[in-house]
Amino acid sequence: MVIIKVYVASSSGSVAVKKQQQAVVGFLEANRIQFQEVDIAMLEEQRLWMYRQIPRDKRPEKGNPLPPQIFNEDRYCGDYEDFFQSKENNTVFSFLGVTSQASVKVFYLCSSVQNAPALR
Repeated sequence: MVIIKVYVASSSGSVAVKKQQQAVVGFLEANRIQFQEVDIAMLEEQRLWMYRQIPRDKRPEKGNPLPPQIFNEDRYCGDYEDFFQSKENNTVFSFLGVTSQASVKVFYLCSSVQNAPALR
């Protein structure tokens, strides 16, 4: 089963980043697309993995890529701008690599304290 991974930062001070994260997660929930939300603020190894998987041409000239970053399993789909553009073009399901007939969503909160899956 395909799992979309959305890399987010729970402790982001940026209102824009928070809104973008909410937009991606809200879309996935509304369309019942199975996804895993990975909080890079809680797990350093996940943050570093995310940075390494983003293609060089998608990285900013200065600093690190900002969340949300979207993957289909380990395949990089894109960032918020790519997601937004795919929504505008009605190609978001192909952007994510899923069918529109997606199964029930599952939410996993990855944290250093609790790694147990929780349904949302």
